[in-house]
Amino acid sequence: MQECFKNVHFSRKAGEQLFSVKRFGLKNVEKVNGFHKSFPEYKVTPLVNLQNLAAKLGVGSIHVKDESYRFHLNAFKVLGGSYCIGKYIAQKLNMDIGELPYAKITSPEIKEKLGQITFVTATDGNHGRGIAWTANRLGQKSVVYMPKGSALERLENIRALGSDASITDLNYDDAVRLAAKKAKDNGWVMVQDTSWEGYEDIPGWIMEGYTTMAYEAVKQLGEEKPTHIFLQAGVGAMSGGVAGFFADLYGDKERPIITVVEPNKADCLYRTAYANDGKLHFVTGNMNTIMAGLACGEPCTIGWNVLRDHADNFVSMPDFVAAKGMRTLGNPLGDDPKVISGESGAATLGFVAELMQNASLGWLREQLQINAKSKILCFSTEGDTDKENYRKIVWDGAYPSI
Repeated sequence: MQECFKNVHFSRKAGEQLFSVKRFGLKNVEKVNGFHKSFPEYKVTPLVNLQNLAAKLGVGSIHVKDESYRFHLNAFKVLGGSYCIGKYIAQKLNMDIGELPYAKITSPEIKEKLGQITFVTATDGNHGRGIAWTANRLGQKSVVYMPKGSALERLENIRALGSDASITDLNYDDAVRLAAKKAKDNGWVMVQDTSWEGYEDIPGWIMEGYTTMAYEAVKQLGEEKPTHIFLQAGVGAMSGGVAGFFADLYGDKERPIITVVEPNKADCLYRTAYANDGKLHFVTGNMNTIMAGLACGEPCTIGWNVLRDHADNFVSMPDFVAAKGMRTLGNPLGDDPKVISGESGAATLGFVAELMQNASLGWLREQLQINAKSKILCFSTEGDTDKENYRKIVWDGAYPSI
């Protein structure tokens, strides 16, 4: 496929029935955040104000949520992984998760009731590390399958948490199918953010877990309301959960303009939006994008339902945009804070920078309604979780082997 910029813009008719986002809204998020806050490692991650970059690009403001500080794991994914495991345990015990803060869920009393549980998942790295970390903290087991081409550093980070982790010779979506088979064969619990018919409870809980990130950002912004939010997507779980939170918080008529970005080589949400035929559309085969965390070919059903009704734009973009984002965040202007952001984490900021600096993208700026008054919010969802490839891109201007 030729690399290029493509966008599908959705506009909805007044009074159209929209997919409910209450589960991702403020009332539930306070409970989600309460569970996360009960972990000793919890700290609010930084929201950096890139005022010099905003002036350079000709927009009102740019804020970036830096998730490289999350639970010392260098990525946001643990928010979903920890919460879904907490919800699973609460359900198994017929309890509310509000009754199971970290101190109680790790108590001998609860451990005796639970016995030994093995949680299994497929991941390019960050989600699996979050699952392994949570299982380790709660005294449970984890098995992690990674798609071919996964970074050895990410594998070793997962194994260091006591997980039985391995790199397969499969692409991401086939690794998910392998994890599902192993769960069925061995009586394990599958914890995946990809949902399909008959498997939606756990992916939905993972999406709810991600809303802590958005909840923190709103509190940090104070009175400033974003006009535009940019969200990167793999299967659409994070983008769906965060979009749902903002749609509930502001109401769909008053919410910021939400744009979802994906790599050209793994743009399943863009393709589904483009077709607009009520069906999910997949990307198959090798998805050799540098944005490893976004290299997913099959949309999450719940994520898509939220995004279909509560997002405005679906952009498919080239890999060099993420590389530009990494370099821009790592080399700030003036006294702007520095952000170490990985390939997937920098995708949205890279897109904003390219959008504002590339004269040929005027048509896209018009569709996204970006102007000098725009107040932009991005989420840097990971740090340098693959340090070797990070340096190749930022130091050498070269892409890693894919």
